[in-house]
Amino acid sequence: MSDSYLTTLLWAAGTVIFIIAASLALGSLARWIVRRRGASQGLQDRTFAGYLFAGPWIIGFVIFVVAPMLASLYWSFTTFKPPAQAEWVGAQNYLRVLTEDKDFRSALFNSLFLTVVGLPLQLGVALALAVLLNQRLRGERVFRMAFYLPVVLGLNAAALLCWRLMLNANNGIVNSALRGLGTIFEPFNWLTRTFIYVMEVANAFFLGLQNGNMGPLNGVLKAGFPAPERVPLWLQNPLWTKTSIILIMIWSCGTMMLIYLAALYNIPREMQEAAEVDGASTWQRFRHVTLPLITPATFYNLVVGTIATIQIFEQTYVLFRDTPTVAQSAYSVVYYLWRATFRFNEIGYGSAISWLLLVLILVITLVQFRLQDRWVQYDLR
Repeated sequence: MSDSYLTTLLWAAGTVIFIIAASLALGSLARWIVRRRGASQGLQDRTFAGYLFAGPWIIGFVIFVVAPMLASLYWSFTTFKPPAQAEWVGAQNYLRVLTEDKDFRSALFNSLFLTVVGLPLQLGVALALAVLLNQRLRGERVFRMAFYLPVVLGLNAAALLCWRLMLNANNGIVNSALRGLGTIFEPFNWLTRTFIYVMEVANAFFLGLQNGNMGPLNGVLKAGFPAPERVPLWLQNPLWTKTSIILIMIWSCGTMMLIYLAALYNIPREMQEAAEVDGASTWQRFRHVTLPLITPATFYNLVVGTIATIQIFEQTYVLFRDTPTVAQSAYSVVYYLWRATFRFNEIGYGSAISWLLLVLILVITLVQFRLQDRWVQYDLR
């Protein structure tokens, strides 16, 4: 035991010494560079001090971010299955991902589905909550805390396990509430059954396009309108897996809500009053005044939300890890990357997927920035 403690202390001391020495070297290098450029002694001292104190972060960034990225880029051109040595194969991994791997294409379609369908719903709910809180009603702070609490809790394993229990088809609180409300209020039962039918038809159609097999859609249409006792099979049916993830996305929209709320606070009150004087209704003021003026917040939420949605992992891993046959309909690109890299030990192939994912996110983000001039309003005049 004493040997292990001694080893830990020696490693810790060595790490501290390394960080100090590297920071001093970085500061000295920066001072030497500005000295060669003819800088004054004061500027040299300030440059040394700045890089000395920024050195720990810079060194950590190089060691833990830049170096692994370069290693991953190299491994993406190799067949690397530890403990075996990496063997250079060129672009074979990329060709396999793009032309041969049907499971990767399914995971990519799932991620794009969550982005195209789930992200707009998440933005819409966040905007609706922000508008509600902007009314300055009694108990506003309590509602704000309640709406933001999911962000504080985070999408960690504990919160997602709670969702897994709540979405249980038999005794989960969600389906129990749907059954109870349907028993008390008959129209609610019809609304629930309509929702089930629409969701299953839509998801079966998407699965048919994704797999080239319309069997699930034909089965849903043949079964007809759901029976009165039917409830959503959130985690047990491939037709409901993506809907479950979208539901959790909407639950965690607190950050988007706060950004929208800040944008609503910054709208000049005189603009709303001028529109009201001109005879504009509440909807017209919202449509023609509020929405254009909060487009910068919408653009930010859209860009950040797109990146986060494409990189969804925790929801799929925690909710569906014990049901592999059902989980395949919810595989995201990042979850498929994790399976290839850590479950099947294909480090090279997983590295290729990660770089393709980086390129995909980069292209989508660049397109969003190129199109922002067509709809984002930065000028309040």
